[in-house]
This record gives sequence, C-alpha cells and structure tokens, in this order.
Amino acid sequence: MKILLTGTTGYIGKRLLPLLLEKGHEVICCVRDKKRFSAEKYLSPGLKVIEVNFLDPAESIQFPEGIDAAYYLIHSMASGEKSFEELEKRSAEAFRDAAGRAKIKQVIYLSGIVNEETLSKHLISRKNVENILAEGNYSLTTLRAGIIVGSGSASFEIIRDLVEKLPLMITPRWLNTRTQPIAIRNVVEYLVGVLLRTETYGRSFDIGGPDILTYKQMLLRFAKIRGLKRFIVVVPVMTPRLSSYWLYFVTAVSYSLAVNLVNSMKIEIICRQNNLKDMLGINLIDYDSSIRLAFDKIEQNQVISSWSDALTSNILNSGIMKHMEVPQNGCFKDERKIKISSSSRTLDKIWAIGGNTGWYYANWLWSLRGFADKIFGGVGLRRGRKDSREICAGETLDFWRVLLADRKNSRLLLYAEMKLPGEAWLEFKITNGLLQQTATFRPLGLLGRFYWYSVYPFHGFIFRGMIKRLAE
Repeated sequence: MKILLTGTTGYIGKRLLPLLLEKGHEVICCVRDKKRFSAEKYLSPGLKVIEVNFLDPAESIQFPEGIDAAYYLIHSMASGEKSFEELEKRSAEAFRDAAGRAKIKQVIYLSGIVNEETLSKHLISRKNVENILAEGNYSLTTLRAGIIVGSGSASFEIIRDLVEKLPLMITPRWLNTRTQPIAIRNVVEYLVGVLLRTETYGRSFDIGGPDILTYKQMLLRFAKIRGLKRFIVVVPVMTPRLSSYWLYFVTAVSYSLAVNLVNSMKIEIICRQNNLKDMLGINLIDYDSSIRLAFDKIEQNQVISSWSDALTSNILNSGIMKHMEVPQNGCFKDERKIKISSSSRTLDKIWAIGGNTGWYYANWLWSLRGFADKIFGGVGLRRGRKDSREICAGETLDFWRVLLADRKNSRLLLYAEMKLPGEAWLEFKITNGLLQQTATFRPLGLLGRFYWYSVYPFHGFIFRGMIKRLAE
C-alpha cells in the first residue's frame, strides 16, 4: 500500500515509520525540512520524503497520486506557541483539502481522550482538529489516547524527572486525578491495526492500557520499580500557575507546555468502552511493564524517538538550511585548534558530548547556564540527548539543536536554542589530525554585545578546558 505519513519527525511518527516499512508499504514522509530527517538510516527503497509546510496556503499543497491512506500526527502544543490552537486549525484545514484532492481513501488521526464537558485548551484543540478532518472527502478513523508511556515519551520523562530528583514532593490537587495510561507499543499497534480496516471508517475509538491510576499512583509505582522511597504530599492551595512553574523548573518542559499539561491533567481521562482491542487482537501492556520496557530500551541505547526533539524554541521554523551557513561578518568568535593523536577517539568523544556525558570540562558552569536559561523561560539543559553515542541532524542536545552531524567528514554543528540576545553556533571539526572548535555569536543590538563581553572570561575558561579534554 502507499501510505502518507505526517509528523514524521515527531515522537509517534518515528515509531510508526519503521513498522510500516517492515510491512512492505511504500511510505511518503511529509517533513517541513529534509535536513531534520535522516532518511538514509532506514535503508528502504519504499521510503520517499517530500517537503510540506501545512501552514502554507492550502491550494499550494499537493500530495503524490495513488495514496491509499494517510496518518495525521501533527500537533503544535510542544512548539511553545501561545496560539497553538490557530496553528493546529490551519494545518488541519490545509491537510484536509490536500487529502481530498489526492483522493485518499482513509485518514488516521491520533487525538486525545475527550470525555468531560469542561476541557483544557489542548484537548479542545484536538477535538476541533478532529471535527475539521471529519469534513474531508475520505473516511476518517480517530484514535483517542491519554497518557502515553514509553522511552522518550513526554509523560515518561516528566515522571522520571519528578521521581528521581525529588525524595519529597509537595504537589497540587490534580495528582489525584485519574487517568488511563497506555504503552507506546500498544499505540503503534492500534495505528497500524486500523490501516484500511473498513469497519473503523468514520468512527472514533478511545485507546488506553489496562490500568486506571491517579497521577500520584503513577509516580509512586514508578518509584517502586526504580527502588526509590518517595513521599508525596498533596496540598489544596497550589494554583494552576504555581503548578506550571513547579513542573517547569523540575522537569524539561517549557513553561508554555507546562501550562497546557497542567490544564489537561486536571481533567479525568478514562477510556469509553469499545471493541477495537478485540477486533485487532491487541494484548494491552500494564503500566508497570511499560515502565520496565522503557528502561530496557534506555539501557540498550535503543530509544527510537524522543518528545524533546519536537520541543523547540521555534527559532528553526524557517528551516535548518537558513542557519547552516555560520555567519562571518558582525560576529564574535572563540576559535581554538589543537593537535590530536587519534582522530577516531576524539570523534567518539565529540559524538557523545552533552546529556549524561556532559561537556568534559567545568560541567558545573554548564549546569549554571542551563539553570539561568530556565529562570528566563528557556529550555535549559534537561532535554539531554536521545542516544549516548549516535546523533542526527534535527535532534536536541541539551540547549542546542543539531544542525549537522557528519561523521564521515568529522564535523558537528550545533545551534543554540537557549535564551540569548542574539544567535550562537558551536562547531567541532577534525582536519588532518587537527581539532578545530569554534563558538560563534551574532549579537542583537547593544545588549548582545554586553552579553558577549560579560561572559567572555568564562568562555575562555570553559572552551580552553573542553578542547584539551577532547584531545586527550
């Protein structure tokens, strides 16, 4: 079959794509920027990549002919935009019209469970998107999921941050809200299972795991699996704003995303009964098993996708190529070179930089910079990295975005997503036994220049130490 996949670079899309290819489908991936998608790692003749921006005028978007079914996995909440509802509406309308012109038979949409009259902005937006997609000239199948648990998922990483960092938690009332978490493996099974199943056309299904738990129970069971003793005190006086700040400072989420998550977590999310599980022959994975499976993947460095790759400051919405050429004029630079004895060993160190490995020198200063970034509403260092050894263009690396990861030509180029009065690049390159490390900063006005000179002494200390450690 010929399948169109949107949201290819997102958490769910990266999980779904390999399964569709394994089943022999021809998959057309819609991406906004080809540089943020590593098609070569799939090694499949059935994979085709096209650039599509669903915020462009609807009439300008054209899909290839002969598509049997399409997955709509586009969500804007993680973008940090305050007007994510409008972005989701425009994207859905553009997709609906393009899918109708392409005469696609079925569209599969992954939404959120909506079973209360009072919904959060996030869930209202998901429901509005479903209504827009239902107007299309095709059959719509909607899968409504709640909390998704798996290695790299937002829910898993937030729970992990809270449990592993806080022995005692003073928490808001919404921790007593019930929800029905579902393992990422089951989500993908549902998405694949409903493909061109005519009995699912024009219908929506709530999908969840076998357990109904409060958020407090989820945290305590996570702690038990990790062998940690944790104490949780629920207080009635913590406002949604305070709850959002609490989530923002302790976990890796942005403040705007924290606000949307808190508003959603106040709402009970329980599946309405349906026969889809039996129809597709799916064996549901319980919450405890889904946590253990997630850690198995983490320990084996087999995390396929991470929610943080979609968490961006929106700087790169115009595309990676715009920032690939590091500017020379009007910039401040810290450029250092050093001879190395083993190019392969140094390259391995560069490819492992950040995350749990750290930055090789003065890690406490990097942590301080990350904390300051969180104070001013930035992404901080907590996004880490998906894999401790491999890295691809488009992925997050602490408060950087990977623009280029060219191991063959020994070059890694990073672009800063931290809060800055300007733009910053960090580049590592090995040529003829010489390691070149370059930090480039393009200031924005007088404040940008003041910033550069104020941190310059620290840069000298950090960058000198870092390049020496990389060369050892």
